Amino acid sequence: MSRAFVFPGQGSQEVGMGLALSEAFTAARLVFEEVDDALDVGLSKLMFQGPLEELTLTQNTQPALMAVSMAVTRVLEEEAGKKISEMASFVAGHSLGEYSALAAAGAMPLAETAKLLQTRGEAMQAAVAVGKGAMAAILGPSLEDVEAIAADAAEGQVCDVANDNSDGQVVVSGNTEAVERAVEIAKERGAKRAMMLTVSAPFHCRLLDPAADVMTYALATVNMLAPNPPLIANVTALPVSDPDEIRNLLIEQVTSRVRWRECVLAMRDRGVDELCEIGTGKVLTGLVRRIDREVSGRAIGSPAGIEEFLGTL
Repeated sequence: MSRAFVFPGQGSQEVGMGLALSEAFTAARLVFEEVDDALDVGLSKLMFQGPLEELTLTQNTQPALMAVSMAVTRVLEEEAGKKISEMASFVAGHSLGEYSALAAAGAMPLAETAKLLQTRGEAMQAAVAVGKGAMAAILGPSLEDVEAIAADAAEGQVCDVANDNSDGQVVVSGNTEAVERAVEIAKERGAKRAMMLTVSAPFHCRLLDPAADVMTYALATVNMLAPNPPLIANVTALPVSDPDEIRNLLIEQVTSRVRWRECVLAMRDRGVDELCEIGTGKVLTGLVRRIDREVSGRAIGSPAGIEEFLGTL
């Protein structure tokens, strides 16, 4: 069996995330302590106890999700006595999960990754005034049909495809009025569902150019190593190991489409038959079933999930 480790993005957060891991494993607790030391927000307390409104702030959500993913990663390595590269052929992550994937694969230090994600979250939030940007999920139509819907909805504003998550699940992002028009057009053209998403900023669209500029400076000083195993990149849906190329892709990723459906198919085409979702939630595991039923999905985010996975090695 060839497997890949994949790492969730925003939307998977919940109050209590990481608590059971911290109580069960010293390795997990040390990850949370290191992230707390790197940031100035008492992140683990916020993760364990809430409030949800504060945890959901983008600059907190992003490092929090990464911290849980890294806690699971460190526990797996310690309990299995193996490096990630011995357990997986590739890593990949959905949006911010790409940073988790790189940290797990040894490309970036944990503390530095936490700081980068805090910066990324703050920059994304600051790029567009509250209420001026939005996102919507369009369920049913093909990617090509949603691209046409977005183009027709723009009317001189921004309405971009932000996430190609799976067949029949595409997310658009841009100016609030344009995204609202896209929802109405999608319904008129027979979408199963078209709904506005509860998000704090319009991620992965051209409106986030200022955030990409911030990340250009933030990533310039990062001492990045080649990830082992290689990363399947959001922007290209191709394997990448060169640190300079990864740096550029992370900058481009801020405003570019997350090509998740293609990422999963790229891993499948390279022999992967199991995707293990490392961290909080089961969003990516659910998407795998919609993308290709020949690839199995497994969520590893709890002590029980870790124990079950270790039993398969």
